[in-house]
Amino acid sequence: MKKILEIRWHGRGGQGAWTASELLARAAISEKKFIQSFPEFGPERMGAPVTAFTRISTEPIKLHCGVYNPDVVAVLDPTLLSTVKVADGINEKSGNIIINSKEEPKEVRKLLNSEKGKVWTVPATEISMKILGMPITNTAMLGAVARVTGVVSLESIEKMIKGRFRADVAEKNFSVVKEAFEEVRSE
Repeated sequence: MKKILEIRWHGRGGQGAWTASELLARAAISEKKFIQSFPEFGPERMGAPVTAFTRISTEPIKLHCGVYNPDVVAVLDPTLLSTVKVADGINEKSGNIIINSKEEPKEVRKLLNSEKGKVWTVPATEISMKILGMPITNTAMLGAVARVTGVVSLESIEKMIKGRFRADVAEKNFSVVKEAFEEVRSE
């Protein structure tokens, strides 16, 4: 793992971007890694664009600011691609952009209007609707991030989900994580 892995999550208020960031961070703590997880929002309302950040490291993290040059960008809501420059700051060669979309990555790349990073897609909304009956995509995106980065194990994520949600909800959410983990694809 790189000394510090930085992830920027883009979503809308109420979609759980910060929850996904926090679950990933807690899974990393359980694996004896150092973390930071925090949101960036003001007086936004439900549905307004929000950003969350996760840093994971094998050493103490001394940096305390937003993530401006992420290694990974996770986009929970594909409608943000037309209003938010989600690829800003990402490493042109080694960065990864993971987008909730049933489209092929090369098609989504056109919407990004950027050649930066490697594009991944996962049908997070469809997976969430099928398993949860609701379009809550945060745990699907968590599964996709886990697969792309390899930064934490599925077992650690499962433990954190079971600690966060009641048993029946945790079971469904972990099923979402596993399916997204398997279905994420790259260009």
